[in-house]
Amino acid sequence: MRQKKKLAEAEQQSPTDTDQMPSSKKAYLGPRLTLGSQRSIYFCQNPKDHSARLGSEFFDQPAVSLARAFLGQVLVRRLGDGTELRGCIVETEAYLGPEDEAAHSRGGRQTPRNRSMFMKPGTLYVYLIYGMYFCMNVSSQGDGACVLLRALEPLGGLETMRQLRSTLRKGTINRALKDRELCSGPSKLCQALAIDKSFDQRDLAEDEAMWLERGSLEPSALAVVAATRIGIGRAGEWAQKPLRFYIRGNPWVSVVDKTAEQDTQA
Repeated sequence: MRQKKKLAEAEQQSPTDTDQMPSSKKAYLGPRLTLGSQRSIYFCQNPKDHSARLGSEFFDQPAVSLARAFLGQVLVRRLGDGTELRGCIVETEAYLGPEDEAAHSRGGRQTPRNRSMFMKPGTLYVYLIYGMYFCMNVSSQGDGACVLLRALEPLGGLETMRQLRSTLRKGTINRALKDRELCSGPSKLCQALAIDKSFDQRDLAEDEAMWLERGSLEPSALAVVAATRIGIGRAGEWAQKPLRFYIRGNPWVSVVDKTAEQDTQA
């Protein structure tokens, strides 16, 4: 109950006017959106601006192409008080469904836990790991296939993200989190955006508390690295498949794979 109370308090605190990206960090994804961190295009008065939100057709593609297409797009989380937390997606993992030994849907099995993986593309699949952390996936084309969102480059609402992370993380309570630690991992991302099991089975194309906006650069303009996925050592040959994708040189990526980067350059 105490943790839920702290989370609720954190959601009520809006970022200050000085809540900005650190000046010491170099922009990796081109020019930022000039909309401010408090309100997104999607909720502006001009109905023409609603086109910034990516709809169902974006998610209706195979897991690998969707995992790549996510890179460079902007994930927006709108809290109960109207505060918006924004981050550019810089790392993803593709899970290909029943044939994929690392997927929760391997063998085609459906359970109450993984039902979202078999729902229409764009459905959120949020699950608990280690009994305390959440991870967020988005279903793609094909039964049981989805994309794990692994890391974001924070764009707006950093102080609120820091408060949420500090409230929910375990250990090192007295150490202030660096900006690059806020969303550099799937569970960190969920903590920073206040995402829990209540988001499971929501439609990212229609939800009012979270949505996806088009980034400033086309995916084709990004240098993408294809590497092995993280934490699936027991998945046999599937553990070696290059189904993790990240933006080369971006400091907010959770794990850099030097070997994969060399192979990509070759």
